[in-house]
Amino acid sequence: MNYEQTHKGAGKVTVKANPDLGDFYSSGMAMKPFLFKKLASPCILVFFGVSPFAFGASSSVPVKAKQDADNKGYIFFTTHDEIVAAAKKEAKLAVVTGLEKPNFKPLIDAFKQKYPFMTDIQIEESTTDTQQKFLLEIKSGQAKGWDVAQIPLELGKEYMRYLMKHDILSMAKNGVLKIDPRMVHSSERNIVGVTSAISAMAYNRKLISDDKVPARWEDFLKPEFKGKKFVADLRPLQVAGLVPAWGLERTLDFARKLAAQQPVWGKGGARVTTGVATGEYSLYLGPNFSTIKRAMSKDPTGNLNYKTAEPISTWIGFHASSVLNTADHPHAALLWMEFLASPEGQQIIDKYEPLKASVFTPGSVVAQEVRGKEMSLVDWDHFTKVQDYIEKVVAAFGFPRADK
Repeated sequence: MNYEQTHKGAGKVTVKANPDLGDFYSSGMAMKPFLFKKLASPCILVFFGVSPFAFGASSSVPVKAKQDADNKGYIFFTTHDEIVAAAKKEAKLAVVTGLEKPNFKPLIDAFKQKYPFMTDIQIEESTTDTQQKFLLEIKSGQAKGWDVAQIPLELGKEYMRYLMKHDILSMAKNGVLKIDPRMVHSSERNIVGVTSAISAMAYNRKLISDDKVPARWEDFLKPEFKGKKFVADLRPLQVAGLVPAWGLERTLDFARKLAAQQPVWGKGGARVTTGVATGEYSLYLGPNFSTIKRAMSKDPTGNLNYKTAEPISTWIGFHASSVLNTADHPHAALLWMEFLASPEGQQIIDKYEPLKASVFTPGSVVAQEVRGKEMSLVDWDHFTKVQDYIEKVVAAFGFPRADK
């Protein structure tokens, strides 16, 4: 792969990529149509820097891999053909996903083109309003009929007992499933994350010049940013995302000092980012990169801009999925998750999500955005700890009110 990770400490990661990959997106907010047309061909594998055989040889799976999986109580298929043959008998799939609705039709169409026997695919969007309700339905046995479920960060621990124990990690490492093993939960082994999100800063370049926008998180603590000079989010994912690089105590110390700067407290990335674009605020700490880029594409003034502060909070578990242990179509579910992780699935996610394909996909927008920069990678080791981080950061803020 044309992709390299240089680790610096437990959570700091500097990412480098082959500069010959070029810019995935043009200077505008969407990929040029002719480029997408070209990528519809097999050259997509070259563009994303991924060989179909990048993750192992599927022709011969070590017997030890299956034995290890069996000993741990996991399901391990020895060949991809075995999974396809079983999925062909199922021919149906029902998915609860964290991806947005514009992704649904392109993904379904492409998946059916790859597997024409998949005649019936149902997808339902999971939102913050429905996640708790769906978990309660799973616990009460009322969620039958669904095969793939999204595993929300805040509810990760509660989902584990309701997931089918496929050893997706070992199958990825041995080439049975063409999934980058880094996309698979390193200890649970049966959860796949195909998207990545990075925190950034939105700012109005008419109100604050490019060179005055903080380049590092500590810059927000400078005297010139004290007294309602920027917006900080009451759901501080961006600050919690610094724990892998800084450790919990340093992060909490930063949170206390950040609160002492007396920012404007707000909530809702899209709403506050719109406020920055209209000039209501000059600077917003921490909205999602995708949210800012989407708002920039709709900003007629051109005043809205972004910058990423290092270390860049980078999340790999926002769209974590697994097969429910009550799934009627588990083999089709495995093929679906493999497809989302494939170069074609990643291309669709980057276009329609948008801009949230995995940081582990070399040609993705996120991978190119962070290359050569220091990251704080919220990886699988932190997956079930995020809610605790958020609660402690909010406590360090001193439970501020959501007003000016």
